Amino acid sequence: MKNIFLWILIAPFVASSTAAAQGRGNPPPMPTSERVPSSLMTFFVTSEPIGNGGNLGGLAGADAHCQALATAAGAGGKTWRAYLSTQARPGQPAVNARDRIGTGPWYHPKERLLDYLKRRLSRPIIQSEIHGDTLAEAQRGSNLTKEFALTEKGELVNGIGDPLPTRHDMLTGSQPDGRAFTDNADHTCNNWTSNSTGSAQVGHSDRVGYGNQSWNSSHATTGCSQTDLVSHGGVGLFYCFAVN
Repeated sequence: MKNIFLWILIAPFVASSTAAAQGRGNPPPMPTSERVPSSLMTFFVTSEPIGNGGNLGGLAGADAHCQALATAAGAGGKTWRAYLSTQARPGQPAVNARDRIGTGPWYHPKERLLDYLKRRLSRPIIQSEIHGDTLAEAQRGSNLTKEFALTEKGELVNGIGDPLPTRHDMLTGSQPDGRAFTDNADHTCNNWTSNSTGSAQVGHSDRVGYGNQSWNSSHATTGCSQTDLVSHGGVGLFYCFAVN
């Protein structure tokens, strides 16, 4: 009798605990889609250059290139901007790449990234991780890696150690914090209108080379012609971010 009474008291708690355990023990299956582009895509590397060296047609031409590639891939419903800075000129204030790309989070073109356990989990870039504005953020580093920096077609960009040609140089014209340079040197191929004189600051999409791991500010090119860009490990590709 005593045992029956005890069971009546604890039965509701056992049932509740069992139901909770079953809910935890039977998670929904992980998605397996490799759809490209993902409906979440808000970031990609241009799969093809404009092809005129550092003359991108200014920021407007670069933005149009991002928009055209996104549209061709099926993601033209978003507003796309090139991650490029321009330098101050008489009557024209500088433009910082970081101020052109919205607030994120930014997702790469594939539906899911595989983690180390081969689970498919979303791994976006979030605003606080992209530029390292604080010491803690700088120490943590950006999660923009080679595996994240895919083209709008979901393809990896050839970097150091991959079959030639190397294409990891990304035009940015930016300092590591995403802001425009303030000195008198040309870091933007005359604000992306020159295919001859000047130079362009580039980052490395694979985070390898030149003694640093910068995705957005690794080194300067030797010139602004298409040949100059190719000779340094690039072809004139750049990053595109959706701002909405």
